[in-house]
Amino acid sequence: MTMVVTEASRSIGVITLNRPQALNALSLDMIRDTTAALLAWRDDADIAAVVLRGATQEGKVVAFCAGGDIRFFHQAALAGDPRLEDFFTEEYSLNHLIHVYPKPVVALMDGIVMGGGMGLSVGAAVRVVTERTKMAMPETRIGLFPDVGGGHFLSRCPGHVGEYLALTGQVMGAGDALAFGLADLAVPSDRLPALLETLCDQPMESAAHVRAAIAAAAGPAPQAVLAAHRSAVDLHFGCSDLSGVVRSLQGDGSEWARRTLADLLERSPLMMAVTLEQLRRARTMELADDLRMERDLVRRCFHLRPGAASETVEGIRALAVDKDHAPHWNPPRIDDVTAEMVAAFFESPWPAHAHPLRMLH
Repeated sequence: MTMVVTEASRSIGVITLNRPQALNALSLDMIRDTTAALLAWRDDADIAAVVLRGATQEGKVVAFCAGGDIRFFHQAALAGDPRLEDFFTEEYSLNHLIHVYPKPVVALMDGIVMGGGMGLSVGAAVRVVTERTKMAMPETRIGLFPDVGGGHFLSRCPGHVGEYLALTGQVMGAGDALAFGLADLAVPSDRLPALLETLCDQPMESAAHVRAAIAAAAGPAPQAVLAAHRSAVDLHFGCSDLSGVVRSLQGDGSEWARRTLADLLERSPLMMAVTLEQLRRARTMELADDLRMERDLVRRCFHLRPGAASETVEGIRALAVDKDHAPHWNPPRIDDVTAEMVAAFFESPWPAHAHPLRMLH
């Protein structure tokens, strides 16, 4: 089965992630095929815009893209497979390409949009959510950090919402995605087929025509749920370090604070500290610099402690391989994480002239 289907209809190029049985999780080949289509249409005068969407399959959960193929990460890390390095270099390059693409990219973010799915969608010119959208950056659950440009787009959410979403991996609906600046329009899911038909069957002579067609299909914005906790989020997640966040939550007797604290205490202490530092640094970085930093970080995730000793390999094992949901984090306690442990992740393995993402601008 072809895992990425590309087709051009009149002035619209359509890229369909076609791996619905795996919630359209990204493989290296899918990243390459998506990149190739975007590069081909970039200089095609007949193409005015590109639509990104996920395929659906009867009986399966609806998903735009549930992220990267984490089982592949686990296998490749243990086997020393060089394709693991290619995956992240090419994925981050694709994320950057979407952000700087000269034609409107329309992301139809129906269903699950997580991790790598957010990397594909948040840089699009028009980001469409539906009542079925479930959006998150859940990487800390597997001992990773919110990559694919997550440092850049999460750090630009209002207040300290980015730190909250990054550390907890909290799932957002369409209303919160709109409120936090991670989506542009809400379209009811049952209108998406007609919207796509309109885009593909009617002449779209400019970006303005594309945006107008989408706006005509839009419905009212769904209610924002997480936004109700903004003051608490800013208070607790604005603390200077991870221990401060935890102490602040411990001093809040609300049910929301108790649930939030319980979520944090399940994550890797080390990778939460790395994530907090990542967002604080990324807040003043341009996208290309952030992606280079994240490429350094992901290399360190798999090689600073190679093989099964990696927090990421252990996190994936517990969640997706053995499924015992009992990861053995090292160190196991937040108070045992040192500044030196965190700093080691931010030391680039490459000189600037040899960095795998040196060509991004």
